[in-house]
Amino acid sequence: MIAAPRLAQRQAAFMAQVLDEGAPHPAGWGARQAAGMEVYRGNYRAALIEALRDTYEKTERWVGEEAFRAAAAHHVILHPPSSWTLDAAGAGFAETCADLFANDPEVAELAWLEWTMLKAFTALDCNPVDAAGFAEATAGFDEEQWAALKLEFAPGASTREVAHDLPAIWRALAQDALDYPDRLLAEPHALLVWREGERATFILREVEEGRAFTAMLAGMTFGELCQALPGGDPSIEAAEAAAMRAGAMLGRWLNDGLIAGLAA
Repeated sequence: MIAAPRLAQRQAAFMAQVLDEGAPHPAGWGARQAAGMEVYRGNYRAALIEALRDTYEKTERWVGEEAFRAAAAHHVILHPPSSWTLDAAGAGFAETCADLFANDPEVAELAWLEWTMLKAFTALDCNPVDAAGFAEATAGFDEEQWAALKLEFAPGASTREVAHDLPAIWRALAQDALDYPDRLLAEPHALLVWREGERATFILREVEEGRAFTAMLAGMTFGELCQALPGGDPSIEAAEAAAMRAGAMLGRWLNDGLIAGLAA
């Protein structure tokens, strides 16, 4: 007597059908079961597409409903979610947009912005360090302590380089009548995303600052940042200018509420 498949095997066979209409039917299936699966598969994909529409409202409006639905369907077929929550269905959609809208690269940047703002909004709360608190904490620092200083940033804060004017695009999408602005920036910038109180926000900064933020987010010390900013210029003037730029960045991050803590 042949043993019945285990529950895990049945579940795997069922999910194979849900994810791929070309998968072979499980043993014993007939036309009735196959027709039922087509309905179930359609409902499953429709739910995922609606989840993407909720996450990427502005991206959908920018590209149009038909183009967005096609891109969303492509994404959920190739990248089925594995999380317990539908909120995770949008993970990686910016990369999908980069492939499907290769002639309109601002689409992938806009999708990345929407996803990153969602992640920032749902990140853990923190009490950012303000300028006064930072000055008090570092009042007794010597040169070695400043060099060894590391920063802890607000949970969910992130940055990437962009070539398009995302703030202008975002403002245009907030209007009733969509007027497509001039998209291309004169030169690339860093798009910095974080949560400000109860609101996710973003701003364009110089590429150098975005790279500095990424480096310190990954654990670079303030001293290492000051050494990296001159870009290979060994002169005293370049080192002094780099230290000034690093200090200015630090001041902006404090003012923005991006710094959650510090360690020396």
